[in-house]
Amino acid sequence: MKVLLMMSSFYLYSFGCCSFEMLTKPKLKFNKESFNMIKYSILICVVLCFFSCSFKTKNNVVSVKNSRIKVNDEAYFIKGICYNPVPLGTDKRSFENIDEDLNLMKQAGINTIRVYVPIDDVSVLDKINSAGIKVIISFGYNQDGNYDILSATFIDYINKYKNHDAILFWELGNEYNYHPEWFENDITNWYKALNNAAKLVHENDPYHPVATAHGELPDSLALAYCKDLDIWGMNVYRWDDPEDIFKEWKAISDKPMYLSEAGADSYMNITKNGYQQGPNEKAQADASLHILNDVFKHKDICSGVTLFAFVDEWWKAGGLNTLDAGGFAPGSGGVPYDGTANEEYWGIVDINRRPKAAYHIVKEMYK
Repeated sequence: MKVLLMMSSFYLYSFGCCSFEMLTKPKLKFNKESFNMIKYSILICVVLCFFSCSFKTKNNVVSVKNSRIKVNDEAYFIKGICYNPVPLGTDKRSFENIDEDLNLMKQAGINTIRVYVPIDDVSVLDKINSAGIKVIISFGYNQDGNYDILSATFIDYINKYKNHDAILFWELGNEYNYHPEWFENDITNWYKALNNAAKLVHENDPYHPVATAHGELPDSLALAYCKDLDIWGMNVYRWDDPEDIFKEWKAISDKPMYLSEAGADSYMNITKNGYQQGPNEKAQADASLHILNDVFKHKDICSGVTLFAFVDEWWKAGGLNTLDAGGFAPGSGGVPYDGTANEEYWGIVDINRRPKAAYHIVKEMYK
């Protein structure tokens, strides 16, 4: 595009000089050749200006190449966190603490956040971008027509925000392979919808890849149906040791992968492995350290991780104003170190934004 602009400027300059000379020097005859020269100069200027205006400058081109995620052709490693900020006393997401949250993220070296529902507020995306952080935007299958895959309204969101520099890539679904009952008890219905949605994204946005967040390692059926995905995210809970999944992935695919979820909560249902029953930040911190060490050791295969999660969510297991143990998540038998997902205790900061021990581990690893 720069070349076209330079050419346009050159022709405009030449045309202007030529016209000025003809107008200011009476002895120069305005003959047929002069007229044709001016005519063709104008035509060339119009064509070049048209093409130069048609090419949009992109400051944030995200691509995949050689099993890597790249931003403006530079390798990008995800040092991420899952982010669903739900205030005390409600079950609805709110960005009322976005400034404080972004400051804590920046201090911890977090460069990517992953959200489960699209952020339909440009001011929030602007703040994320200004903090030097990118966002993975997820879309659900059936969200009553609100930017979802079933109604195809998700593509409206993509077309609305695809030129925003905060966007890293688009993600379709979150471990839906655990829920065939949502797809007439036939998981291939999901895989078909997923791949068709990925195609639609490619038709509308050439600047950002498409991913999914799959529960664990995708099997041959998922891979066969979903060839149009660019990146595979995997929600992996294998105690504090996800190391084997990287070798398993390398054996079946050369596409980029990352851990879209991994981590531990800060509550022990039982006393085990030297960790006492009850709130236990040390258990969460130790597990986070082992998991992140595995991720960083396998940068040749893994493109990073969005650790689960940034802040505690008090709405998941009991009353909206109390911090409760319990809750349920599919595939959570591998949650360290008690095999139980205590859903309200996953934050690396608590509901009041006090950093837990795991926050300091993330900061140590990400910085």
